[in-house]
Parts: sequence; structure tokens; C-alpha cells
Amino acid sequence: MIDEAQLKTLDAQQLRDVVRSLMGELQQRDREIAFKQATIDKITHEMAVLKRLKFAAKSEHYSAEQKSLLEEAIDADLEALQRELERLKPEAPADREKRQPKREKLPESLPRREIRHEPPSTTCACGCALKRIGEDVAEKLDYVPGVFSVERHIRGKWVCAECEMLVQAPVAPHIIDKGIPTTGLLAQVLVAKYVDHQPLYRQEGIFARAGLAIARSTLAQWVGACGVQLQPLVDALKQELLRHAVLHADETPVAMLKPGNGKTHRAYLWSYCTGAFEPTKAVVFDFAESRAGRHARDFLGDWRGSLVCDDYSGYKALFEDGGVIEAGCLAHARRKFHELWANHKSQIAAEALELFGRLYRVEEDARHLDAEARRRMRDERSRPWAKALHTWLQAHRLKVPDGSATAKAIDYSLNRWAALVRYIDDGMLPADNNWVENQIRPIALGRSNWLFAGSLRAGQRAAAIMSLVHSARLNGLDPYAYLSDVLERLPTQPASRIDELLPHRWGLVAPVIPDIA
Repeated sequence: MIDEAQLKTLDAQQLRDVVRSLMGELQQRDREIAFKQATIDKITHEMAVLKRLKFAAKSEHYSAEQKSLLEEAIDADLEALQRELERLKPEAPADREKRQPKREKLPESLPRREIRHEPPSTTCACGCALKRIGEDVAEKLDYVPGVFSVERHIRGKWVCAECEMLVQAPVAPHIIDKGIPTTGLLAQVLVAKYVDHQPLYRQEGIFARAGLAIARSTLAQWVGACGVQLQPLVDALKQELLRHAVLHADETPVAMLKPGNGKTHRAYLWSYCTGAFEPTKAVVFDFAESRAGRHARDFLGDWRGSLVCDDYSGYKALFEDGGVIEAGCLAHARRKFHELWANHKSQIAAEALELFGRLYRVEEDARHLDAEARRRMRDERSRPWAKALHTWLQAHRLKVPDGSATAKAIDYSLNRWAALVRYIDDGMLPADNNWVENQIRPIALGRSNWLFAGSLRAGQRAAAIMSLVHSARLNGLDPYAYLSDVLERLPTQPASRIDELLPHRWGLVAPVIPDIA
């Protein structure tokens, strides 16, 4: 910044340079303000739409379960939007107090545990001893399956009689500012919803039986708030995933409720995993309103590597420029013949299954080898069997009529043969896509309990939280223990060190201890 004295020493050209610089800064600031305001307007509009939908949903002809799921999604969306709005346009304390409902006192019957927070020293800077004159108490609700309890956080007030300085331990940052739930209770709600597939209206009943009814609208607000706070961690997980040269991709349909007509349409949950032989174990889910190939392109961006996937046409555009290399799924090819054998006891299918089995026996032996040793074993043992299978497929294709189920099974393999056997030349490539399919399977089994998302945002929030909890499971972690700790540490974790909280790194680095002096 140039002060008035410096301006007097500048010549005409220097003054023009200063003016240009200031005009550039003003234009940049104007663009930032305009972008910020446009975002605020967009969020405000989305909130207004959701509020109308919530009111309209009461008159829609939904089943009781559909209505509950939709209301949960809308309440969570509204809270998430409010949190995003506060980041862009912080509320005045008075407005925040006015908006927040008055907290009811927790029942006296619940067991309580005191946690005291006192200053590190009770000696004043002037040398006098501090005198304790009182305390502030904040209660938080905790939960372990079947039992509620209360944490009483007591912060003593200490004063110096000589200099009248008041000393008190600061309020610890919390994932939900001034919220009543502990991170353990929040983790319980998230794990129950996204791992155990328990909708919030069922959790409401479970909590009531444990002795304290928590309204599903309150639970939904907690879910929405946690979703916003966890998003930077999910973004970091995606960045980590895209650093790997081998990825798996798959997609599974989910039903998305469209408010207004009471009907559902098919949306998709896309899954992306690190390679089965990669040391890093991670999965990221991406919720999209359709199965269009653009969703895979948008997610992968400029990523380059080998993508293990099925024959879905939506992936084909990725392979056109050669930056993404297609690796086929041997299990999909085998499955075509298994269906023929299971349904019709086809002798041709039985012969094909025997040849596929030879290839999989090699994979069983090579599973625990390093990449180079695996490649050498495949070259020595798999390549001859792959050649035999290819010859067998070509010979039998000439013997079966076009359009038959057997012809379609053979054509599936022949038409993408290069992709199916690409794994033989690369020890880091798996033979099939079963790795990512196994990550989707638990979700597919329980999806009916959360599928009526009601909004794209609700589906994206589910995908984000499931990315964390299922990545935790891939790394042998208890999702509850992981989420509980992450929610505790996240408010004080520097953005530059957010990757320390990723599931595959969790526990390897000491937690950040905030400076409370």
C-alpha cells in the first residue's frame, strides 16, 4: 500500500501504473463479490424451493415411509444449505440466537459424567493466586447402543483480586457449533443411516426406546450439518484416489423420488475404487441423476491411467484419446457362460467355464505376489490358456446361429478381447472388476431404506458420507470409531493437513492439539 508521502515522489508513468494496479484489484474484488452474491442467491433460492416442497409433500399421495424419507432429506438439505450460507454470509450473533430454537434441558434421570476444563495455571501474570468465583456448565448428549448419558463440561471462572483479570478455559470447537450432541452420538446417527441403512424415522423410534425421543427433523439437521463439514475430507479422498494409475469403476441404479408427481425415477450411484493391488484402499461414490457417460468424464477429469470396468457404453468416450486405457472384466465375460450353464446346462458353456477356470487358478496363485512376479507368472501360465480360450471362442462362434444366447455370450468376449486380456501384460491390473462390485454390494442390499433421496443434494450427501465409512471398512477400521474421532478433530484440523484424517492414514499421525492459551 502506497502512502501519501510516497505518492509525491512518483512520476506520471509510475502514477499511471499505480492506478492500473488499483483498478485491477478493484475489478478482481468486484468479480469475487459478484460470484459470492450469485452463490448466496442460488442457495437462498434452493432453500425457498425446498421449503415449498416440504409443505407440498404433506399433500402428496406418498406412502408413510416415502413421506418420512422425503421429509428427512429435505430437512437435512435445508440445514446443509444454511451452513453453506453462513460460510458465505456469517450471521450476527443476535440473529443466530433468534434462529436457533431454545434448547430443552436434558432429563435429570440420565446418567452424567463431569468433564472439567480449568486454566493450565491458577497464578496470575502479576504473581497473585487466582480465586475461583464460579463456573459455566454446558451439557452434551452422548449415546452408546441402548444407553443415553450426559457429558457435563464445566469451565471454572478464575479471577485475580489485584488486577481483576478473569481467566477461563475456552469452549472447545465442535463440529456443530453450540450443538447438543457429542461427536459419538453424531457418528452413531451417520453410521446407522449410511452403513446399517436405518432411516432416521427408525432411529427416532430406537432412541425413544432408549429413553429420549429425538425428533427426526433434529436428526436430519445433524446429518445435513455433518455432511457439509465432512465434504472437504471427501474432496481430499477423491484427490488421493485420482493419483493412482489403476482405478475400478461401476455403477448401480437407485430410485430417486421426484416431489410434485409422487413418482420415482432411476438415478445412479457411481463407484470408483483404487486398484485391487494398490497399497492404498479407497472408494469414492458419486451420485448422479442418470447413467450418462458425462458423469464418469466429469468425475475423472484429466485423470490418466487404466480403468477396469464392464462393457457399458458410457465409458467408451473415455478411451477415445488413449489417455484412459480400458481394462476389461473377465468375470463379466465368464458370467455370460455361467448363466447359460445354470439355466440350460449348456455343454458349450461348461467347456468355456473350464477354460475361464484355468485363468482364475493362475490369479489365485498370483494374488500375493508383487507386480513384476505376477506379470511373469501370467505371461508363463495365463497367456497360453488365454490363447486357447480365444481359439475356442472363434471356433465355436462359427457353429452357433446368430442371435442365440450362446452367440451373444461368445460375441461379448470376442468383441472386447484386447481389453479382457490386457491384465496379462500389467502386474498391477486385476483380471476383473469384482473388487469394486464387492464395495457396491452392501449398499445395494440396504438401499431401499435410503433411496428415495428427494433431491440431488441428498444423494450426493449420502455418496460423500458412504465414501468415508466404506473406505474406513476397506482399511479394516470400525466406521463408528473412525467417524467419531474425525468429527472430534475436524474443527481444529488445519486445511493443509486434512489428508491426515483420510481412512488409510487415520491413526498414523498424532492429532493436532489446538493452542488454547
